[in-house]
Amino acid sequence: MSRIGKMPIAIPAGVNVSMDGNTVKVKGPKGQLEREFHPDIAINIESDKIVVTRPTDNKDHRALHGLTRTLLNNMVTGVTKGFEKRLELVGVGYRAAKQGNKLVLNVGYSQPVEMEPGDGLSVEVPAPTKITVMGIDKEKVGAFAANIRAVREPEPYKGKGIRYEGERVQRKAGKAGVKK
Repeated sequence: MSRIGKMPIAIPAGVNVSMDGNTVKVKGPKGQLEREFHPDIAINIESDKIVVTRPTDNKDHRALHGLTRTLLNNMVTGVTKGFEKRLELVGVGYRAAKQGNKLVLNVGYSQPVEMEPGDGLSVEVPAPTKITVMGIDKEKVGAFAANIRAVREPEPYKGKGIRYEGERVQRKAGKAGVKK
Protein backbone atom coordinates (compact mmCIF):
# COMPACT_ATOMS: atom_id res chain seq x y z
CA MET A 1 0.00 0.00 0.00
CA SER A 2 1.24 3.48 -0.79
CA ARG A 3 2.32 5.25 2.38
CA ILE A 4 1.23 8.60 1.00
CA GLY A 5 -1.91 7.33 -0.73
CA LYS A 6 -3.41 5.60 2.29
CA MET A 7 -3.24 8.66 4.56
CA PRO A 8 -6.63 10.39 4.87
CA ILE A 9 -6.88 14.10 4.04
CA ALA A 10 -8.44 16.18 6.81
CA ILE A 11 -11.06 18.67 5.62
CA PRO A 12 -10.71 21.87 7.69
CA ALA A 13 -13.68 23.95 8.79
CA GLY A 14 -14.90 26.32 6.09
CA VAL A 15 -13.89 24.01 3.23
CA ASN A 16 -16.53 22.34 1.08
CA VAL A 17 -15.57 19.30 -1.02
CA SER A 18 -17.99 17.91 -3.62
CA MET A 19 -17.73 15.23 -6.31
CA ASP A 20 -19.42 14.92 -9.68
CA GLY A 21 -18.28 11.71 -11.38
CA ASN A 22 -14.46 11.94 -11.63
CA THR A 23 -14.41 15.70 -11.00
CA VAL A 24 -13.70 17.01 -7.51
CA LYS A 25 -14.51 20.61 -6.52
CA VAL A 26 -12.93 22.14 -3.44
CA LYS A 27 -14.26 25.47 -2.21
CA GLY A 28 -12.67 27.40 0.63
CA PRO A 29 -12.00 30.88 1.99
CA LYS A 30 -9.35 31.72 -0.66
CA GLY A 31 -11.29 30.44 -3.69
CA GLN A 32 -12.40 27.37 -5.58
CA LEU A 33 -10.43 24.66 -7.39
CA GLU A 34 -11.71 21.94 -9.69
CA ARG A 35 -9.88 18.93 -11.10
CA GLU A 36 -10.73 15.73 -12.95
CA PHE A 37 -9.13 12.53 -11.68
CA HIS A 38 -8.54 9.08 -13.18
CA PRO A 39 -11.72 6.97 -13.08
CA ASP A 40 -9.95 3.87 -11.66
CA ILE A 41 -9.02 5.56 -8.36
CA ALA A 42 -11.86 5.72 -5.81
CA ILE A 43 -12.27 8.96 -3.85
CA ASN A 44 -14.56 8.76 -0.82
CA ILE A 45 -15.62 11.97 0.88
CA GLU A 46 -16.62 11.44 4.50
CA SER A 47 -17.78 14.08 7.00
CA ASP A 48 -14.33 15.43 7.93
CA LYS A 49 -11.87 13.57 5.69
CA ILE A 50 -11.16 12.35 2.16
CA VAL A 51 -9.95 8.78 1.63
CA VAL A 52 -8.33 7.65 -1.63
CA THR A 53 -8.29 3.92 -2.50
CA ARG A 54 -7.07 1.92 -5.48
CA PRO A 55 -8.69 -1.20 -6.98
CA THR A 56 -5.57 -3.36 -7.51
CA ASP A 57 -1.83 -3.48 -6.85
CA ASN A 58 -1.18 -2.92 -10.55
CA LYS A 59 1.84 -0.67 -11.21
CA ASP A 60 -0.32 2.03 -12.83
CA HIS A 61 -2.82 2.02 -9.96
CA ARG A 62 -0.02 2.24 -7.39
CA ALA A 63 1.39 5.30 -9.19
CA LEU A 64 -2.01 6.99 -9.47
CA HIS A 65 -2.87 6.30 -5.82
CA GLY A 66 -0.22 8.57 -4.28
CA LEU A 67 -0.56 11.15 -7.06
CA THR A 68 -4.32 11.49 -6.59
CA ARG A 69 -3.99 11.87 -2.82
CA THR A 70 -1.25 14.50 -3.17
CA LEU A 71 -3.22 16.51 -5.75
CA LEU A 72 -6.31 16.47 -3.51
CA ASN A 73 -4.25 17.53 -0.50
CA ASN A 74 -2.73 20.40 -2.52
CA MET A 75 -6.24 21.52 -3.52
CA VAL A 76 -7.40 21.58 0.13
CA THR A 77 -4.22 23.37 1.26
CA GLY A 78 -4.49 25.88 -1.61
CA VAL A 79 -8.02 27.03 -0.78
CA THR A 80 -7.18 27.39 2.93
CA LYS A 81 -3.58 28.70 3.10
CA GLY A 82 -2.51 29.22 -0.51
CA PHE A 83 0.96 28.70 -1.96
CA GLU A 84 3.85 31.03 -2.63
CA LYS A 85 7.25 30.91 -4.30
CA ARG A 86 9.95 33.46 -3.59
CA LEU A 87 12.61 34.43 -6.11
CA GLU A 88 15.62 36.71 -5.84
CA LEU A 89 17.58 38.60 -8.47
CA VAL A 90 21.37 38.53 -8.22
CA GLY A 91 23.45 40.80 -10.43
CA VAL A 92 24.49 44.42 -10.80
CA GLY A 93 21.53 46.45 -12.05
CA TYR A 94 19.11 43.52 -11.94
CA ARG A 95 15.77 44.64 -10.54
CA ALA A 96 12.07 43.89 -10.64
CA ALA A 97 9.08 46.20 -10.45
CA LYS A 98 5.34 45.85 -10.59
CA GLN A 99 3.44 48.08 -13.04
CA GLY A 100 -0.27 47.55 -12.62
CA ASN A 101 -0.75 43.81 -12.87
CA LYS A 102 2.45 43.19 -14.86
CA LEU A 103 5.85 42.18 -13.55
CA VAL A 104 8.68 44.13 -15.22
CA LEU A 105 12.17 42.62 -15.05
CA ASN A 106 15.39 44.49 -15.86
CA VAL A 107 17.93 41.68 -16.04
CA GLY A 108 20.61 42.78 -18.49
CA TYR A 109 18.69 42.66 -21.77
CA SER A 110 18.32 45.73 -24.01
CA GLN A 111 14.60 45.94 -23.18
CA PRO A 112 12.78 45.22 -19.93
CA VAL A 113 10.93 41.89 -19.85
CA GLU A 114 7.21 42.19 -19.03
CA MET A 115 5.30 39.20 -17.67
CA GLU A 116 1.64 38.98 -16.80
CA PRO A 117 0.49 36.45 -14.18
CA GLY A 118 -2.37 34.18 -15.16
CA ASP A 119 -5.77 33.82 -13.51
CA GLY A 120 -5.64 33.12 -9.80
CA LEU A 121 -2.05 34.33 -9.45
CA SER A 122 -0.69 37.47 -7.85
CA VAL A 123 2.83 38.86 -7.80
CA GLU A 124 4.42 41.08 -5.18
CA VAL A 125 7.77 42.87 -5.31
CA PRO A 126 8.68 43.62 -1.67
CA ALA A 127 12.18 44.80 -2.70
CA PRO A 128 13.75 45.54 -6.10
CA THR A 129 15.63 42.23 -5.95
CA LYS A 130 12.85 40.05 -4.49
CA ILE A 131 9.73 38.60 -6.15
CA THR A 132 6.90 36.66 -4.50
CA VAL A 133 4.41 34.64 -6.58
CA MET A 134 1.20 33.69 -4.74
CA GLY A 135 -1.92 31.72 -5.61
CA ILE A 136 -4.20 28.85 -4.65
CA ASP A 137 -3.13 26.40 -7.38
CA LYS A 138 0.31 24.95 -6.59
CA GLU A 139 0.85 23.90 -10.19
CA LYS A 140 0.23 27.40 -11.60
CA VAL A 141 2.36 29.09 -8.90
CA GLY A 142 5.29 26.78 -9.62
CA ALA A 143 4.94 27.11 -13.40
CA PHE A 144 4.86 30.94 -13.31
CA ALA A 145 7.83 31.05 -10.91
CA ALA A 146 9.74 28.74 -13.28
CA ASN A 147 8.88 31.02 -16.22
CA ILE A 148 10.24 34.02 -14.30
CA ARG A 149 13.42 32.10 -13.47
CA ALA A 150 13.81 31.03 -17.13
CA VAL A 151 14.08 34.71 -18.21
CA ARG A 152 17.65 34.75 -16.83
CA GLU A 153 18.72 31.50 -15.18
CA PRO A 154 21.63 31.69 -12.74
CA GLU A 155 24.91 31.22 -14.55
CA PRO A 156 27.67 29.13 -12.94
CA TYR A 157 30.63 31.53 -13.24
CA LYS A 158 29.47 34.68 -11.44
CA GLY A 159 26.14 33.40 -10.07
CA LYS A 160 24.16 36.19 -11.74
CA GLY A 161 20.52 35.60 -12.63
CA ILE A 162 17.11 34.89 -11.13
CA ARG A 163 17.01 32.10 -8.57
CA TYR A 164 14.61 30.67 -6.02
CA GLU A 165 15.10 31.94 -2.49
CA GLY A 166 17.66 29.74 -0.78
CA GLU A 167 18.72 28.03 -4.04
CA ARG A 168 22.40 27.21 -4.08
CA VAL A 169 24.08 27.75 -7.44
CA GLN A 170 27.01 25.42 -8.17
CA ARG A 171 29.91 27.68 -9.09
CA LYS A 172 32.62 26.85 -11.60
CA ALA A 173 36.19 28.07 -11.64
CA GLY A 174 36.95 30.40 -14.52
CA LYS A 175 39.70 29.92 -17.04
CA ALA A 176 43.14 29.56 -15.51
CA GLY A 177 45.95 31.61 -16.98
CA VAL A 178 47.84 29.64 -19.65
CA LYS A 179 51.61 29.48 -19.05
CA LYS A 180 54.05 29.01 -21.93
